[in-house]
Amino acid sequence: MSRGVRRLLIAGAVLATGAIVAAAAIGFGGTVPQVEASSTGLPPATAKITEGTLTQTQSVSGTLSYGPAKTLTGKADGTITWLPAPGSVIKAGDPLYKIDNDPVLLFTGKLPPYRTLSEGDKGPDVKQLEKNLTAMGYDGIDVDSYFGSSTTEAVYDWQDDHGLPENGEVGPGQLAVSTGPVRIAEVKTSVGAGLAPGAEVITYTGTERVVEIALAVDKQQFVEVGNPATVVLPNGSKVKGTVSDIGAVASTDADGNTTIPVTVSIKDQKALGTLEAAPVTVQLITGKASNVLIVPVTALVALAGGGYGVQVVSGGQVDYVAVKTGMFAGGMVQISGAGIAAGTVVGVAS
Repeated sequence: MSRGVRRLLIAGAVLATGAIVAAAAIGFGGTVPQVEASSTGLPPATAKITEGTLTQTQSVSGTLSYGPAKTLTGKADGTITWLPAPGSVIKAGDPLYKIDNDPVLLFTGKLPPYRTLSEGDKGPDVKQLEKNLTAMGYDGIDVDSYFGSSTTEAVYDWQDDHGLPENGEVGPGQLAVSTGPVRIAEVKTSVGAGLAPGAEVITYTGTERVVEIALAVDKQQFVEVGNPATVVLPNGSKVKGTVSDIGAVASTDADGNTTIPVTVSIKDQKALGTLEAAPVTVQLITGKASNVLIVPVTALVALAGGGYGVQVVSGGQVDYVAVKTGMFAGGMVQISGAGIAAGTVVGVAS
C-alpha cells in the first residue's frame, strides 16, 4: 500500500468515525484523536497490544448514613424510668429502655415478640428465645422450638440477673427483637412519661454506616448484589464498598424521576473517619471484560471498506489489520481479529 493511500485512509477515518469512537468513549476518557502517519509513513507513536481486564464504571450520587431508622413501640403500660442517649449502641442482651424500672432487653432475631412464652409452648419464637439465652451464656438449653424445663430454668436465671419478675415466663413487653446490634437514632419520649402499648419509644438504625443510592431504573441492569463499588467522600478520599441490597419497588418523585433504592455496605468503617452523614459519589461497575486483548482507543482507525482496524508495525513496515471492537473503558478498547495477539505493536496517536 502506498503512502498516499495510507494518508487517504487515515483522513477518511478521522472524518467518518471520529464522532462514533468519541461517543463510545464518553465517560471513559473523552474524545479520541485518530492515528496519523508521519512523514516517514510510520505512526507517530506505538503501543503494544496487551491482555487484561476492562472495567466500565458509572458515577452516581449517594448518601452516607447509618441507614433508614426503624421505630420501636412499647408493648406494656407503665412509666419510662430510663432511656438511652442518641448515638448509643445497644448489643444483644442489653436494655433498650426501662419501664417501671424493669429493662426491655434486645434480642437477636427476625420474629417480633407477640405472645407470652412459658413452659409447654412450641414454635419459632420459642426457638428464637432459646438461641438468645444460649448466646448469653445460659447453658443446658435444648434449642428445639419447645419450651421445656431446661428453658424454664434458664429463664429464671435470666430474670434474676436482670432484675425482672422471676416467674419463668417471657412476656412480649420484656424484650425487643432486631437482626443485630442497634444504634439509637432518636428518643421519642422522656423519662417520667407514661407509656401505653403502641406508643413510640425510640428509633434505631444499624451500627455500621452505609451508602444509600436512589438509582434511576434505566441503570438497574448495571448493578447486582455483590458487585464492588467505590465511595468517594467529600474530601476526595475513596473507600471500597459492596452492593449489598437492591430494592424491588421503584418510586417516582415530584420531578418524574423513577428510581430504585440501592445500598452499598462498607467493610472498613474506620476509612470513613468521623462522618456520620454526608453526600457522596459512588462509582458503580457497569461492565467487565476479563482476559481480553486491549489497546488504547487512539490506536483505532476506520477502514475504507467499513469497520475498524489498527496499524500493525513490524520491521519498519505498517499493515492495516481489521479488528472487531468490544468494550470501551478508561481510554482503552477491547479488540479481536485474525493475526491480533498480545505483544503486537500498533500505531497510536501522539
